[in-house]
Amino acid sequence: MNIVWAVLISVAVTAVAVAAMLFVRARAPEGSYFTDGDRASGVFGVLATGFSILLGFVVFLAFTSYDNSRAGAETEALMVLQQIETAQSFPAPTGPKVTGQLVCYGRSVVHDEWDRMRAGTLGDEVNPWGVRMFQTLSAYDPKTAREQSAYDAWLSQTSTREEARLDRVHASSGVIPVTLWIVLFVIGGVIFAYMLFFADSGEARRTQAMLMGSVTVVITILFLLLVSLDKPYHNGVGSLEPVAMERTLRIVDQALAAVSADVTPPCTSAGAANPS
Repeated sequence: MNIVWAVLISVAVTAVAVAAMLFVRARAPEGSYFTDGDRASGVFGVLATGFSILLGFVVFLAFTSYDNSRAGAETEALMVLQQIETAQSFPAPTGPKVTGQLVCYGRSVVHDEWDRMRAGTLGDEVNPWGVRMFQTLSAYDPKTAREQSAYDAWLSQTSTREEARLDRVHASSGVIPVTLWIVLFVIGGVIFAYMLFFADSGEARRTQAMLMGSVTVVITILFLLLVSLDKPYHNGVGSLEPVAMERTLRIVDQALAAVSADVTPPCTSAGAANPS
């Protein structure tokens, strides 16, 4: 989430909550609306405990999805690198062809899929270079034991890469159900309303402002944290970036140059297919 927007939202929500508290305070009896402060505090403790437990579970759910997406992106990048190594055991023209297609796959992940995940428009679409690699290998018939072994390794690595891609893409549309968001906002609203009943005309304004402001800031920041974890491909602090795939592409470029491999990727630097 953009840190500037997060600060502005926190300040705005806290300002509204504090203003509401001071407005109610001006009309509240001395000692607050509760005649038994201990009992009121006990009820507030139940509300706060229930909210914190539910929020903790939701944060855990969102962070688990966030971490799975990060791990999926790293595994996918590793599989691309390993498949390029495996492809060097295929004879020409299959080996150089799938090597170039793998490079294009990595470029499309970095320059196309990542932007579409941020926008939430990737959906269930497959990577076009994955389809092209499948078509290339479908026409390949391994002859020697070495080629057969490399072909078997390729199929296993392809399966792992596709699973990792699914893990990466899964969280792009958010994992927290709407019902959980509704429950969290309702409980947050109940806590806010309950806090207003602690308005006390006998206390100083700054004390009442601190009472409401501190609770509001904590709840608002936690909600913003949830939004950030639920949509890990947002623009701003904490966003997942294609660091692993970018590193893989750099390593591949260096490795292919070191062994003087004759590979020409059939795509632009952004991963789009070259015009026919």
